[in-house]
Amino acid sequence: MKLDDTPLDRTAVACEVGSAMYARDRVAQRLGMALETVRPGYAAIAMSVSEDMINGHGICHGGYLFALADTACAYACNSYNVNTLSQAVNIVFMAPAQCSDRLVAEATESNHAGRTSTYDIKVFNGERKVIAVAQGQCRSLRGKLVDGLPSLREPS
Repeated sequence: MKLDDTPLDRTAVACEVGSAMYARDRVAQRLGMALETVRPGYAAIAMSVSEDMINGHGICHGGYLFALADTACAYACNSYNVNTLSQAVNIVFMAPAQCSDRLVAEATESNHAGRTSTYDIKVFNGERKVIAVAQGQCRSLRGKLVDGLPSLREPS
């Protein structure tokens, strides 16, 4: 991808980073997750609830909802092309997800200071009903996810 020299196309960088991450993300691929949108500090990831994700209560197991929320956080925090990992993610399940529901997790950066950033994450069903809310705390490391692309944020 050729980037505009002036001004830097930050969304294009985030998209390239998201595509490169997804190509290596076997968990997201195995769970049928799809990267819908990525831009600096934001990502939306979709996943459909399949029969093998249903727990003994007949609803989607919370572990799959957590995986979806954590994945959205990962794509959002890495969108700056700086290696970044989740340190902590707290989730609250608000409503059950059903088999065949198409869920979307949206992660948005809420704070950034030095190497630490926080992300607000919401998981919605197809009617935009909130299924879960989460907050992720992330820590930037050294290095880039995609060599040859600029970092949109320098680690401290």
